[in-house]
Amino acid sequence: MRRRSFLTGGLSLLGSSILAGCRPSSRTGLQVYFLKNAFPTQLLKQFQQQLPANERVQWTVKPQLQDLFAQLEQWGEQPLNSLATAPLVSLGDYWLVSAQQQKLIQPLDPAQLRHWQQLPERWQQLVQRGSQQTPAQPARTAIKQEVWGAPYRWGMTVIAYRKDKFEQLGWLPADWQDLWRSPLRHRLSLLDHPREVIGLTLKKLGYSYNTNAPAKIADLERELAQLNRQALFYSSDTYLQPLVLGDTWAAVGWSTDVLPLMRRNDKIGVIVPRSGTALWADVWVRPALEIPPPAVALQNSWMDYWWQPAIANALSQFSDALSPLLTDLQPNGPAKKLLLPDQPLFERSEFLLPLSKTAIEEYDTLWTQMRQPSSPT
Repeated sequence: MRRRSFLTGGLSLLGSSILAGCRPSSRTGLQVYFLKNAFPTQLLKQFQQQLPANERVQWTVKPQLQDLFAQLEQWGEQPLNSLATAPLVSLGDYWLVSAQQQKLIQPLDPAQLRHWQQLPERWQQLVQRGSQQTPAQPARTAIKQEVWGAPYRWGMTVIAYRKDKFEQLGWLPADWQDLWRSPLRHRLSLLDHPREVIGLTLKKLGYSYNTNAPAKIADLERELAQLNRQALFYSSDTYLQPLVLGDTWAAVGWSTDVLPLMRRNDKIGVIVPRSGTALWADVWVRPALEIPPPAVALQNSWMDYWWQPAIANALSQFSDALSPLLTDLQPNGPAKKLLLPDQPLFERSEFLLPLSKTAIEEYDTLWTQMRQPSSPT
């Protein structure tokens, strides 16, 4: 899945088939848009069962995050005159700044979200923005920060690898630096995203994913050129097929893509790099539409629902992501077994935060230079 691309058990997960049971109804109070296979169906049905008889929720699943963003853009270009339902959309945290800048979403009122105060500070800061669209920082509390999303699940960038191939090598990948080792020459796939690839290289060199002046780091261009020679190809949505076929031996990917494959194929191993990695979160956002107060209250109930301890724990156990309000720390689900790192590792990992225009241009330049054809060596 193209998680960051703008152009591009016990409970069963929601797929396209459940849409057959979600026909429009005059009683429907809430229309929710989210990614396919994001939720166990029983948790969705349980929310509906809690509603009064005259209120209903219906949902629409989309295959990619850019499809959800496109839905927001459609409302921005052709605003609705009246709303039969109150729409709520799931969006990746990386997309928040664009949605805010284009005025596609409106801020939330955290005072109306009962579980907001239970969210750890890191999650609250992630979705708070001031006038410069930068996440809130403790030292900037004097600047008014509005809440633009409600984070409900998260994951990581990970390394998937072929166990059988690495057994032949006699070692296993443990950190980003292993991607530069000679046996992986032309045996590696990388995400087709500059912040991810340049970011992991910065991490290897001891810097942050959110470095604001990457061009000033002396060794960065050389490291990127070496990494490019390791890569067989770049992709953000088809990088697992070559791993299954054995054309690549390692792949950098997102945990929600990799975990289902790991369950199906015992030849696939997955690790979280020990120096830290990139984090992502999916958040609920409110479209910039005029929504009646009763419908706003229903939206708030939906967002609060996913923060309830029992629901947060069930989501974490029976899906491929974790809740930020997880309290059951037993590794009793696929995501929990992989994504419950020790606290220092989690603290060394980073969300990809908005950068200045100058910094973005530097990343784009490095990305273009990195992928230019070079002489064989």
